[in-house]
Amino acid sequence: MGKSKRNSPKPDSNRAQKLAERRAAQEQAAQAVTRPFEGLAAECDLVALREFVPSATATLKLSANVAAERPVVLSTVLPGAVAALVRAGDEPTGFVGTQVQFQSENPAADLASSILWTQSAEPGESLAHATVEGVPSLAEVLDPGAALDLTVHQDFNWWVPEGVTPDAQVAATIEQANQAIMPSARLELGADSVGAAWWVDAGEKAHVRWVRPEDEDALMLALARLHAAGDLHLGEGSRFAGSFRTHGLLVPVFDLDRERHASEWVPGATEFGAKLAAALANDEPLTSAERRSRDGLRSRQVTLR
Repeated sequence: MGKSKRNSPKPDSNRAQKLAERRAAQEQAAQAVTRPFEGLAAECDLVALREFVPSATATLKLSANVAAERPVVLSTVLPGAVAALVRAGDEPTGFVGTQVQFQSENPAADLASSILWTQSAEPGESLAHATVEGVPSLAEVLDPGAALDLTVHQDFNWWVPEGVTPDAQVAATIEQANQAIMPSARLELGADSVGAAWWVDAGEKAHVRWVRPEDEDALMLALARLHAAGDLHLGEGSRFAGSFRTHGLLVPVFDLDRERHASEWVPGATEFGAKLAAALANDEPLTSAERRSRDGLRSRQVTLR
């Protein structure tokens, strides 16, 4: 007796389409790189710039493997959310974006491709999306040991070179972007600090999002120890809001009193960083209170990608 075909979807049926879409989504997820910026000293800041920093730039230090023809500036977002552009001038300069309209499953490869494109593109050209086939790793394009020397902007006026008057359409686009921007700052916590702590005034509240490089499970246990001890905060006027995962890293988030300037949170964040380091070094089994804290913290996690 032949096998029943009762459960086999017709090629043009809705069920067949849904199964095909599910397979495509599974294949895409399998291709995604869990921790794309791992191994780079700038990993935590790269994640922050991709996910939530409104406006910032940094001139990149390229690897000795790259025959650099012109400087390259890393940017949060470029006009039109393009992947890259080359700005004309006495010294043409490449700009690459981290928040782009089109991206692959490997943002590090996108960035490497965009950087290399800027070295041969003509001034005035822009790149809508990167092509990642056959591209070297980002660690081969950038100096992997170099941190980002960031400039944080409170507007997007840097989209236009100094001394250039934009046309009406460009000026209107910049004005619209400036009106929507949220004030932000990177907390400078000293040479011994770990990760990248970013403050933003979101309107009703301010927040610190602290991108951490540690193993997620180890960091969660350390946060649980601090929570059980009543130390999961950045000082008076702050509270732990939860955490999210992105690009293989865990990002604790704190709600803050927005009446205080970003720099006023540096002492509290520095003290918290020291307590967190001590908790990370603690290899004792969790107490019952710490286990309850861990379970509660995990229930408040969100995964962005």
